[in-house]
Amino acid sequence: MSIYFAALVVFLLSYLLGCLNGAVITSHFIIRDDVRSHGSGNAGLTNFYRTYGARYAALVVVCDMGKTAASALIGGHMFAVLFGDWTLGALIGGAGAVVGHIFPVFYGFKGGKGILSSGMLLILLDWRIAVVAWGLFILLAVFTRYVSLGSLAAAASFPISAFFVYNHNVVYTVLSVLIAVLVIYSHRANVKRLVTGTESKFHRHVKTPAAAQETEDKETEN
Repeated sequence: MSIYFAALVVFLLSYLLGCLNGAVITSHFIIRDDVRSHGSGNAGLTNFYRTYGARYAALVVVCDMGKTAASALIGGHMFAVLFGDWTLGALIGGAGAVVGHIFPVFYGFKGGKGILSSGMLLILLDWRIAVVAWGLFILLAVFTRYVSLGSLAAAASFPISAFFVYNHNVVYTVLSVLIAVLVIYSHRANVKRLVTGTESKFHRHVKTPAAAQETEDKETEN
C-alpha cells in the first residue's frame, strides 16, 4: 500500500470520527437542546460549560478526547505495521480528528475549536510535548482566567516542542505546525477580543441558564 493512500485513508476515517462533537451530541440527546444556539455559538467545552454548567461536561470531555485517541491510535498502529512509523500515523490521525472537530460535516461544518482534541493528541504523542502545552494552558487559564489565552499558548507551543523532541524531523514539525495553525485560526475571534480587552473571563459555576449567558456574551462583545 502506498504511504500516500494510507495517509488519505487514515485522515478521512479520523475526520469522520472527529465530526462526532461531544458538546453537540450531549446537548442534543441528553439536554434536548443545541449548544450552538447559545452563548458564543461554539460547539466546544467552554461554551457548553457556560451554558449548561458542569453536570454533563465530563461527557463532552470523554467524547472529544476519546475520538482523538481512537483516531491517533488507529493511525499510529496502521503506520507502525505498514511503514514502521507510529508517530506519523498518529499525527495524521490526530490531524484528521481535529479538522473534523472544527469543521464537522455532520453539523454544517460548525464545530468546536479543537483544544480537547489536540490536547489528547499531545498526550499520546509524547509526555514532554504534553507537559509543556498543558502546563501553559493551565497556568494561563488559572492566573488570567482567559481560557482562550491558555489555548492559544498551548497550540503555539506544539510545533516548537515537536521540533526539539523529534530531533528536528521536518515532516513531524510541518504536521504539528498545520495542527497548531488550525487551532489558532479557530480562535481568531478570541484573539480579536483579547486585543481589544473584551474577551470573557472564565467563571466557575454549577449551572448558568442559557439566556443569562447569552446576555453576558452580548454585553462582553459590545
